[in-house]
This record gives sequence, structure tokens and C-alpha cells, in this order.
Amino acid sequence: MKKAVVLLSGGLDSATVLAVARREGYACYALSLAYGQRHAVELKAAERVALSLGVVEHKTLELDLSAIGGSALTDRNIAVPEGPGQGIPVTYVPARNTVFLAIAVGWAEVLVASDIFIGVNVVDYSGYPDCRPEFIAAFERVANLGTKAGVEGTAFHLQAPLVKLSKAEIIHLGTGLGVDYSLTVSCYTADGAGRACGICDSCRLRRQGFHEAGIPDPTAYR
Repeated sequence: MKKAVVLLSGGLDSATVLAVARREGYACYALSLAYGQRHAVELKAAERVALSLGVVEHKTLELDLSAIGGSALTDRNIAVPEGPGQGIPVTYVPARNTVFLAIAVGWAEVLVASDIFIGVNVVDYSGYPDCRPEFIAAFERVANLGTKAGVEGTAFHLQAPLVKLSKAEIIHLGTGLGVDYSLTVSCYTADGAGRACGICDSCRLRRQGFHEAGIPDPTAYR
């Protein structure tokens, strides 16, 4: 089977993209990052999703981005907003997807895997610049310019199959592929049991997605 590295946060989108990669016949190697996020309980969700969807291997690497801060997700002195705002929100983590994809490409090179899947979305995402198709295309060029594999002719392909889907469309897709969304955690301030706040931007988009999809929301809210 062809191999793929799949970035797996433990949230709704990454669980769906893992299911998509499996449907397309990839042997999936899931990669999660413990980056100092305040909602680190999502890493337990990633373990559950990886087990449920049957990955070949699941790695969780430690990379403490809280050391540089700059985000409400890595600096507890910055409050997570309780509603949508203007511009790029404070929950943006500086260069997070750039760093994550660099590590994913590195592991893919070791595995001799050409494909990297990421669950970014531009339709109802939270305004993050590293979720845009232009960013994914640019990083794919970087990966092929800056690696031994790329130089020797084994091109990397960055796949973002959810990038233009609405949250409702993503939920329909994942439900059809057997994703158990009760295993996932999306909330930026989820408690130790994984229960969601119901008011942060991520919760709002998730709840709205289930409502628009006409599918019962399995999220545990506190």
C-alpha cells in the first residue's frame, strides 16, 4: 500500500481527513503534536481516533510553542474569545502549520511516503492565514525544493481535501466514512474530560456544522 503521513490533532477536521486518506487506499501514519496547547486533552482524542480508524502508527511529538507564546492557545494570559471578532483571531498560533508540516514532511521522507494530509479549511475556518490553499501550494514547493527526496525526484504531495468544504459538508463526508465524532475534541478550552465550552469560535463552528448537516451533535458540553 502507498503510505501517507496524516496530521491528526484529535479534532473533527483531522479525523475526517484521516478517514479520507484511508478511503483512498493509503497506509496511514498519524502525527500529533503536543505544542503546549491549553486544550491538550485533544491529544487523547487523537489517540482514540487513530485507534478507531486503524492507522499503521501514531506518533505524538513534543514541541513546546508556548515558549514563544503569542496565541491564546499557548499563553494562558491571553483569553480565548467567546465570540467571533475582526481579522485574524488571538487563537492563531504563530507559524503552527508551517512547523507541523515541516515535521510531517521529515517523517514522510524517512518513511519513503510521498503524501501528507492536513485538515485545513478555508470556508468556515477562523481566519488563519496558514489554512489557505495558497499556503498549502507554497509549502508543497518548499518541501520539494528543500529535501533529498524532492531533489532526487520523489515529489511530495500535500493534500488538503477539506479545504473548500463547509463544516456541514465535512461532517456529512466523515459520517459517510464511519467517523465517530464523539471521539473528537475541537474546543479551545475543553476540560480534562474533553467536555466543550460551547462558546469559543471552534465550538460555534462545530455546533453550527452539525445543525446545518442535520446530524445530531455528539459533542459533550459542560
